[in-house]
Amino acid sequence: MFSRWSTPILWVLKEHGRQRFVQIQRRLPPITPKVLTQRLRQLERDGLITRTHHAEIPPRVEYEISDLGRTLSPVFTALTEWSDTHLAGVEQARRAYDRADRPMP
Repeated sequence: MFSRWSTPILWVLKEHGRQRFVQIQRRLPPITPKVLTQRLRQLERDGLITRTHHAEIPPRVEYEISDLGRTLSPVFTALTEWSDTHLAGVEQARRAYDRADRPMP
């Protein structure tokens, strides 16, 4: 169900409300349009986001986190709290790892 991009997409929709495709893509710059389209379709299929198509010219489509998706808010809060507490330690571990002299496999 979840891929690398599922949580960031849900986070964007939770934090910023209803968004158009391009707005989501701007908030997640490394994501490709193809992957964003795939993830949005999967999240919609899973009931975690809603897609609203406005029949106007040009057509407008908006995405929003659903009520079911909002039930993940405690998970987002826990991740944020964990990051606030431990991110410095992760960065320190990365620097130590990158400095270490490792034999080639």
